[in-house]
Amino acid sequence: MTSFTAHITRADQAANPYFYIPFRVPEGATRIDVVLSYAKAEDCIIDLGVFDPRDTGYPTEQGFRGWSGGARDRFFIATDDATPGYIHGEIQPGTWNVILGLYQVPEGGADVTVTFTLDSTPRRLEPQPVRTFPIRSEAGWYRGDLHCHTFHSDAQGSPELLHAAAKQAGLDFLAIADHNTITQRRYFHPQSSPELIFVRAMEVTTAVGHANVYGMDGWVDFRMTQPGEAHVLEELVHEKGGLLSINHDKPTIPWDYDFPAADCQEVWQSTWLAWNWVSLDRYQQRLAAGLRLSAIGGSDYHQPDRVMPEGPLVLARPTTVLFLPELSEDAVLAAMKAGHGYVTESPTGPHLEMRMGDIAMGGTADALAAIEVAVRGAPGDLLVLIDATGPVAELEIEGDDWTTSVPLPAAQKFIRAEIVAGASRDGLIAKFTADLGGRELPWQLKGADLVDQPIRRALGNPIYIGA
Repeated sequence: MTSFTAHITRADQAANPYFYIPFRVPEGATRIDVVLSYAKAEDCIIDLGVFDPRDTGYPTEQGFRGWSGGARDRFFIATDDATPGYIHGEIQPGTWNVILGLYQVPEGGADVTVTFTLDSTPRRLEPQPVRTFPIRSEAGWYRGDLHCHTFHSDAQGSPELLHAAAKQAGLDFLAIADHNTITQRRYFHPQSSPELIFVRAMEVTTAVGHANVYGMDGWVDFRMTQPGEAHVLEELVHEKGGLLSINHDKPTIPWDYDFPAADCQEVWQSTWLAWNWVSLDRYQQRLAAGLRLSAIGGSDYHQPDRVMPEGPLVLARPTTVLFLPELSEDAVLAAMKAGHGYVTESPTGPHLEMRMGDIAMGGTADALAAIEVAVRGAPGDLLVLIDATGPVAELEIEGDDWTTSVPLPAAQKFIRAEIVAGASRDGLIAKFTADLGGRELPWQLKGADLVDQPIRRALGNPIYIGA
């Protein structure tokens, strides 16, 4: 057993938000244990991870062996097993590096001690999980959550509990985007099935922005330190055939890097009242500027240590609904990229379908024509149609299963649809406040926000106009 002690200052944090502590691993080691000690406080939070000798520095494709952020102060890696968030397997001899993420460093600095213990007891070399390719061969609308977490990062609940919560919610697909790690796939690769497809994901998590990566087998280096490195991220993802989505671009963790060539934007995260009007406004501005980004949603649900009852603040709030030719991971990814779907408040939230003749949401029309909209489950609410200049039409939804055709001869750049709470508003506010159980409003919300902010119940992807 060996120890390393250091005094970390804000100057260290300013120089590099990642602090590396090297340690030597001899030939024949089969297990590594690491313990981090420091005086954790509200203004002192230090993340924890590790790289093996194959790390070539940012951006690397090899050498990552685990990350737990601020959720853990210890981990082990062995040839046959590892702490959630860390990758078991061969223990390469040479210089490894514990990596400390300097998320919050107090004014006076922080004393940290890292202790390393190595073991050479013979152990099996367990393989990594093998991806499966389940398919449900039926076309239709499918429901899923594209952003949630397990105890492989900073949630309390196991993958098994999240799986049970997804089945309880009646979902068809689920993307588990644990922070900066992919080890949740130990469970989800073999458990993916035609009843519930698991989509490969990882949340690239930094102090100044989060993004989800979808559809990649490998890990993606998250160690961005400069605004322009968002373009490095886009290259890393697209070279491997993945999708890149910018997450919750709103308080309290907006996207403060350059805006990359993303495929999607998470326009709705958690309950609508969690500042999602900010995300939606930034999405609208990007569309108006000529970007083509698919709108998706995700609960960002951190599974607790038990399956919670259905309610406004649990898994699949909101739900992303996609039209798929079949239910498979490839079909989900293709529909996400193409924008063939909408985001709704819950698995039983309003249905919102918009077409321009044969052109579905996410498509491009060469010329203007009437917009046809079908809505279910929102009588008395408002249908709002929006182009690059803002709202261009507003209609009351006249029934539980309602269709309309709206001529829009002068629409600019795109048309998208929203369902805004009208008749349902008071009930939605009541459900939200009841779920708080008497607690103060979260996320620095004010009482005026509950009174003044329009509440969206569903958001559709655009139909673009022109080349």
